[in-house]
Amino acid sequence: MRVVGAVAAPSGDAGDLARAKAVLLEQGAGKRRLGPEALRAALVDLHDFWLSSRAAAIGLTERAALVAVGALGRRELAPWSDLDLVLLHDGRKDIDRLARELWYPLWDAGIGLDHSVRTPGQAVQVAATDLRAALGLLEARHIAGDPALSEKVRAAVRQSWRAGIRGRFDELAESAQERWRKVGDVAHRVEPDLKHGHGGLRDIQLIDALAAAQLIDRPAADVQAARTLLLDVRTELHRLAGRAREVLHAQDADEVAAALEISDRFELARALSGAARSVAFAAEVGLRSARNALPRRGLAALRRPPVRRPLDTGVVEHIGEVALARDASAARDPALVLRVAATAARTGLPIAAGTLHRLADTAPELRAPWPRAALGELLSLLGTGRPLVDVVESLDRTGLWGRLFPEWGAVRDLPPRDRAHVWTVDRHLVEACAHAARLTTRVARPDLLLVGALLHDIGKGRGGDHSEVGESLAVQIGHRLGFPEEDVALLGRMVRHHLLLPHTATRRDLEDPATVTRVVDTLEGNVVLLELLEALAEADALATGPGVWSPWKRTLIHDLANRCRAVLAGEALPGPTPPSETATALARTVEADGRAQVRLDEGDPAVVVVAVPHRIGSLAAAAGVLALHSLEVHAAELATLGDVAVFTFTVSPRFGGLPDPALLRSDLTRVLEGSLQLPEALARKERDYAPRGPAVEPPAPSRVLWFDDEATGAVVLELRSTDRIGLLHRVAAALEECGADVRWAKASTLGASVVDAFGLASADGRGKLGLAERRRIEEAVLAAAG
Repeated sequence: MRVVGAVAAPSGDAGDLARAKAVLLEQGAGKRRLGPEALRAALVDLHDFWLSSRAAAIGLTERAALVAVGALGRRELAPWSDLDLVLLHDGRKDIDRLARELWYPLWDAGIGLDHSVRTPGQAVQVAATDLRAALGLLEARHIAGDPALSEKVRAAVRQSWRAGIRGRFDELAESAQERWRKVGDVAHRVEPDLKHGHGGLRDIQLIDALAAAQLIDRPAADVQAARTLLLDVRTELHRLAGRAREVLHAQDADEVAAALEISDRFELARALSGAARSVAFAAEVGLRSARNALPRRGLAALRRPPVRRPLDTGVVEHIGEVALARDASAARDPALVLRVAATAARTGLPIAAGTLHRLADTAPELRAPWPRAALGELLSLLGTGRPLVDVVESLDRTGLWGRLFPEWGAVRDLPPRDRAHVWTVDRHLVEACAHAARLTTRVARPDLLLVGALLHDIGKGRGGDHSEVGESLAVQIGHRLGFPEEDVALLGRMVRHHLLLPHTATRRDLEDPATVTRVVDTLEGNVVLLELLEALAEADALATGPGVWSPWKRTLIHDLANRCRAVLAGEALPGPTPPSETATALARTVEADGRAQVRLDEGDPAVVVVAVPHRIGSLAAAAGVLALHSLEVHAAELATLGDVAVFTFTVSPRFGGLPDPALLRSDLTRVLEGSLQLPEALARKERDYAPRGPAVEPPAPSRVLWFDDEATGAVVLELRSTDRIGLLHRVAAALEECGADVRWAKASTLGASVVDAFGLASADGRGKLGLAERRRIEEAVLAAAG
């Protein structure tokens, strides 16, 4: 009996193997715990020893060999990886017996097994026709039996792979791209697939396969480091889950991070993002380089090499890629790096890997202030829109982007702290710039819009208020880029106040003159800054995630901006909006018959007007009925006409279409009469539409903030919470039960989070709420948010 890792390796049946493996995995306490790399090595040794011992015991020696492919073949065996084994033979008559005596004990012990029995000819044939089998056999490793037979098959498969790669390359590339489309990026998924995702372990195997075909070099050091991290995370995920798992769920990330001695899940996400982006970039460049290196046959071999077509000063197109002209020199031409990048984005052609490496080796840092030509090329690059994203990624992965913007290091691969954001902070900045490129015709200073969009969150990852930190960094960068002093100041203020319009529009009463005055005073009357912030708010929201930029949000921000323009132009602000004709008509009907009335006006967004006899609980009832019919409330305007309460809700359906107004009215009547219990009905709906699948991450605790800076009769209560069906109903009920006078309400949904704002006054009409009254209201609202 041999000691493998920290346990005795068995030489008997596979049950001993399973028990020895269990002992390895149980070593999870104190100093006895094996790290992920040591655990993989111990598992490989354990399985190798059992398999070789078993092979010798059953007579698997001459004219037969056992080889491992897959994770065991690569020595990357995670705790719950299947064994991928191939039994090779050269015409042995007892091969069926050998196979049975190998496979059945493993099955009986519950060990996952993928197996096959092949002659050398069959192995080479299946590798020539089945891409998955070929990739596996390229990694074949001898375990037991005749090593010459194993080496014969391995050499034949690799020779066949090199000889046939021209005919198989398209299938290889298309399978990778289809996998990327289906699974998504490891770097930017909240719950990444470590194995199959873009930038995952499968892509490293793709790079190895291209290198085995002698089309590209072996993976570089950054890809090898990424491989180790991805394997370590996968190993700990298997150990934690007690089964094979490839997707790192959010609820497991902190434990995996702790096992790897990483501070928390955010740092783990950042490390994974950097690793995955290195792998993804290497895989994409590898595919392009490999395609260009494919051996030419027949008449194609006689054709002259493609002509280098000039694209710009010092920049040419060569075999479908952007490359440097033969006499181009980054040392003599300070704008060359940015000209190459802008040309690639403008033409849609990738930058050749050799060009990137040559620029990385020779391009000096630009002196401050930048030459005018360099700033012009930067603006040309930023103005290209979507093509910008891939170009910046290629510059960043080769160190060139960080040379241009040293401040980028703090946001590189920085994971978002809220679930509304789908990108890392650096990718979000580039995405925002790409969206801003479509808005440049709306502003007088498109150059500042593009640079401001690129820098608006540059202050994140450094501690403190990112808007304030970002302002100083933007000023620093603006000076370096060579902008005039007044433009640098404007750029800094743009970054400082990039959240002013969206936060004000979605959380304050826009008909309150004090709201508009505060915004105008903050902007110091600068019309150009207002214009830039309006466009930046849209680009920022579009780059955040799906649904963040909605018709409702667009309407609110444009309304606020127009009101600010009116003040800046010396025009009088309109007074409070009088009740609409619809509201007035519905109120008269309610006064006449005492029954609730509902009107739904379809639009983008839709508007629901509800009129009911004025009494405590009517707002909660109306909001609850809308939630019951899957309507998401974005804003609520409240008015009292005589003895009738009129609520005007701006809504959109969570899914499907708009409900029948008659059904809304029927359910509202039943609620007011007491025959329909809203809490129970909403609880049932919440259960019915609860997410299926793995347990989700526990929601963040709710918070209540108070604001008094509007200088009117209403203070603002702001609730930050996790979205749930009927939340507005529950909070409105809590406010009404506390006797608070709700004057208006706005709801802003950001992914799974919401920010609900309520304009409140005390029940006695004094307006201001005392400290004790606020505390009582806050406790009730937090309890309602749950």
